[in-house]
Amino acid sequence: MKTSRFIRECRQSILLIPAMALLLLFFVVPVLLTIFFSFTNMALTGATAKNYDIVGLSNYIRLFKDKVALSVIKNTLFFLAGSLLGQQFVGFILAYCMRECSATFRRIVGPCILCGWVMPEIVVSLCMLAFFDMEGTANTILKAIHLPVISWIFGFPMLTVILANIWHGTAFSMLNFQSALDHVPGDMEEAARVDGANRFQVLWHLLIPCMKQTIGMNTMLNTFSTLGVFGLIWAMTGGGPGNKTTTLSIYMYNAGMKNFQLGKGTAIGILILLLGGVCSIGYSFLFYEREKKSRRKFGKVNTTLAERREG
Repeated sequence: MKTSRFIRECRQSILLIPAMALLLLFFVVPVLLTIFFSFTNMALTGATAKNYDIVGLSNYIRLFKDKVALSVIKNTLFFLAGSLLGQQFVGFILAYCMRECSATFRRIVGPCILCGWVMPEIVVSLCMLAFFDMEGTANTILKAIHLPVISWIFGFPMLTVILANIWHGTAFSMLNFQSALDHVPGDMEEAARVDGANRFQVLWHLLIPCMKQTIGMNTMLNTFSTLGVFGLIWAMTGGGPGNKTTTLSIYMYNAGMKNFQLGKGTAIGILILLLGGVCSIGYSFLFYEREKKSRRKFGKVNTTLAERREG
């Protein structure tokens, strides 16, 4: 019996071989090569382009001793935090408001919001450059309400690229939250309202706890996409003025492609990968481990109550 089951599972696993081969070829092998090259002094041109040496942790040590690299890491964390908070908050507000609207309204407004998400980064950057230009829409609105115009790109470059990235990625969060809100049982919400809960109490004590796993998944996916943002920042500011908007992805490109230091560039790439991994572990603990503990706690309480009733 066990042998026939094992043979059947092996036959089913054969169908996964093409997918596993593609995953190995296009994901695992490049990651392993990147890790290896990050420990070398490989360059794009010159003698070390072919005859490179293994330098150990020298690339990483130089990164953490470089003041520019430390400021780039700070910029990356600031860009990541601002983008995540903005995309999560605005996406949730849109999903919550769309939930209260009719199906016709959702069919009309939903695709309009999705336009910002499906646009390529270069198109989004051009739209945002026009919006935040000295004679653009943002300053036109400020003039209309009798406020002084702002040089957004040069005065507040990091805020500008964060707002652009929020506009670009909010629709993804809205879709996830909208799907989660649609799966919240309506009878639970009705019971809460019958018990006297107001709209905010229903939102805070019922809807958000029911969406905890979706919030965690959405935060994790947005983290990975935000860490990889390159074209948007490059087209809007090029990492400037100075290094004010230079994130790790821009810094990696400058090191590897402009300065021809592939070893340093791959080390920065591994740093981005590690940062994403640390964030994933943190999110898993924050959103999933606590939920498991709460379930175990409530399970013990229910068991105790059942034992008391039987007694």
